[in-house]
Amino acid sequence: MSRLPLDQIDAFVTAARLRNLTRAAEAMHLTVSALSHRMRLLEERLGQRVLARGPRGVELTPAGQRLFDAVAAPLDAIENALQRLSLHTDHMVTLSLIPSMATAWLVPRLPNFLAAHPELGLNLQSSTHVVDFEREPVDMALRLGGGRWPGVHSEFLFHEWITPVASPQLLEKYGRPSLATLPKLPLLGDPANRWKDWFEHYGGEPPVRYVAQFDDTETLHQAAAQGVGVALARWTLAEPLIKAGRLVPLTKKRLKANFAHYLVYPERSVAHPGCQKMRQWLLDQAAVQP
Repeated sequence: MSRLPLDQIDAFVTAARLRNLTRAAEAMHLTVSALSHRMRLLEERLGQRVLARGPRGVELTPAGQRLFDAVAAPLDAIENALQRLSLHTDHMVTLSLIPSMATAWLVPRLPNFLAAHPELGLNLQSSTHVVDFEREPVDMALRLGGGRWPGVHSEFLFHEWITPVASPQLLEKYGRPSLATLPKLPLLGDPANRWKDWFEHYGGEPPVRYVAQFDDTETLHQAAAQGVGVALARWTLAEPLIKAGRLVPLTKKRLKANFAHYLVYPERSVAHPGCQKMRQWLLDQAAVQP
């Protein structure tokens, strides 16, 4: 038997994963008839069916399951290798960061970077998972933490600060509180229960219960902006809402969080010209962070 063409294997794996020929064809930018033609050629080569067509889509036959188990992972490895080769050029930088950090901090500053470096292409990957530089085609990442991650270079950017904020509408209703009267307002619970740290540092007791509890910082800030209650905000992420007048800091006092923002990158990015330009720009931006 001659070697199987990759286009037929790719069509099979895509159809097997999506369980639908129409969606698989769309994912591969093919017509359904072109995808079906590739599948027919594959089955003719193998001399047996690998997909069973039905009214609700397609299912793997026993032979198809064996084939999928054998070829899906190697095909993914080939795709990852091709991505690494295409993305890791001197004029392309792939940067990973959490979506909220991208929206609130990086994207508003990007026009300056792109204007200063028109020769560079920037690929932003917004994700909440920690990048595996060994397996993913990512050059650099912005991380929040203590600054110690094995196997990567880690450079401090700036501290994160927390402070109480509320909407103008809520302040019209309750008035601006002092540090002593702050616990009497409707407070919003945050993901890390940082109110406890705030009251321990500045005095006062946290409420018996919060009017609402949130496990996502961005949603917490949006709830405060809608007047649901007072949030203990992360300044970096809340700053756009503060500048827009949707949130008002209740005090000039801030509490340093027990984590900070860092730029991390693998050894291979040290000699990458584009990465070094991005690195210097990020350090410059961090140096003027309030």
